[in-house]
Amino acid sequence: MKTIGLTGGMGSGKSTVAGILRELGATVVDADLLGHAAYRRGTPGFDDVIRAFGDNVVGVDGEVDRKRLGAIVFSDPQRLAALNRLIWPRIREALQDRIDSERTGGAAPALVTEAAVLFEAGWEDLFDEVWVVTTSESTALERLAARDHLTKVMARGRLSLQMTSGARTQRADVVIENNGDLETLRRTVTRIWNTRVKGMT
Repeated sequence: MKTIGLTGGMGSGKSTVAGILRELGATVVDADLLGHAAYRRGTPGFDDVIRAFGDNVVGVDGEVDRKRLGAIVFSDPQRLAALNRLIWPRIREALQDRIDSERTGGAAPALVTEAAVLFEAGWEDLFDEVWVVTTSESTALERLAARDHLTKVMARGRLSLQMTSGARTQRADVVIENNGDLETLRRTVTRIWNTRVKGMT
């Protein structure tokens, strides 16, 4: 079984690519969901987040409210770095456990982990290959603003906090350009899957 780390900037379309790979037969893991689990109520991660950011990030359901937390960390790079130091090691541990489990008993030809901060967190050594999804800055800006209901200024601010597309592609084994329509993307991903995973030419 091949392990693939799938990454890309906000609004690049990596979740869409992950969905296509799932349809093609991959097992897909979302590192964001592992991150959310890392600070669920009752976990050590929850206690760490509350100590670092205060009770005001807790929602009415008693869980960390990700929108409240996001409003804090995405406006302050130092506080974002502090959150990452708390959560990234816990996500890495969960990813390693999942990879080990799939290698032992998984039937899929590939395990794909969708992880926006794969390079920033230093997780690339967990995977056989890293695939990077790219798109133009203007397209990413439009997608992010629409998806998260942000103003263009807010969306641009979030994009400015992340690694550049060029820095990602320099470290990628595979680059998937996503500047066209869905069918074009599907054909591109299918071709790469057939070549890199299925061994078809």
